[in-house]
Amino acid sequence: MTTSENTKQNNNTVLVTAASGKTGRRVAERLAAQGVDVRAGSRKGEVRFDWEDEGSWGPALAGADAAYVTYYPDLAAPGAVEAMRTFGRTAREKGVTRLVLLSGRGEPEAVEAESALREAWGSPAGMTVVRAAFFAQNFSEGAMGEGVAAGEIAFPAGDKAEPWVDADDLADVVVATLTEPGHGGEVYDVTGPRLLTFAEVAAEIGRAAGREVRYAPVTVEQYASALQGFGLPEAEAHWLANLFGTLLDGHNATTTDGVRRVLGREARDFRTFAEEVWAGAGS
Repeated sequence: MTTSENTKQNNNTVLVTAASGKTGRRVAERLAAQGVDVRAGSRKGEVRFDWEDEGSWGPALAGADAAYVTYYPDLAAPGAVEAMRTFGRTAREKGVTRLVLLSGRGEPEAVEAESALREAWGSPAGMTVVRAAFFAQNFSEGAMGEGVAAGEIAFPAGDKAEPWVDADDLADVVVATLTEPGHGGEVYDVTGPRLLTFAEVAAEIGRAAGREVRYAPVTVEQYASALQGFGLPEAEAHWLANLFGTLLDGHNATTTDGVRRVLGREARDFRTFAEEVWAGAGS
């Protein structure tokens, strides 16, 4: 790509949905640093975007050339297929020419939602799907971060392993697919370079922090109750806990080369992430 082409690409307007979330915030920051006109959509921000309010989608998309789509709570959730279908139609009507969709690995229901968006938008050659493993940052941001701080990570995963992906790697992948040519129509599975069980994750964090952090396996029912304690409605808490139990049954226990395919470098290891976040935290 020539310099002029690169400049033209980066002057496009990109809507980032859920721009205050783990990946949306990182994507918006990176795009802005490249000189892209970022439209940061959120429920309470200047650009209002709420997945529970279809009326907010059109105004947020109006004038945007591209969009990063990250659906809450998950593409496997009830109602996601219809939401993607409606969003796709709206994006087509507003003239959006590129979509990058965040999806989950090993989720058949999410694949249905991917297809609904692709078909409703009607431009499959311009859509990229990024299927991500669980984020390493789940242990430093959000409910599990509180468990880490208390020295115990409770989760319904047993001894199953996961190829934890760094959210910064994921954001770099998304930005590349939004701003560079050659990614339209692609599906990228992005993971970290190594499989770790929750017990191994706890050990890595404890090693970096210089204190004991242990994994406490719990049942799906126990975890659903804990989620309710964090304020989630009962139905959503049970659905989410069951989703975690399904995804962490071993069928996703493989690594991929998705980060290298897009970025030309290896994915960041969990140990590097842990050392950056917790080094010296226990002293």
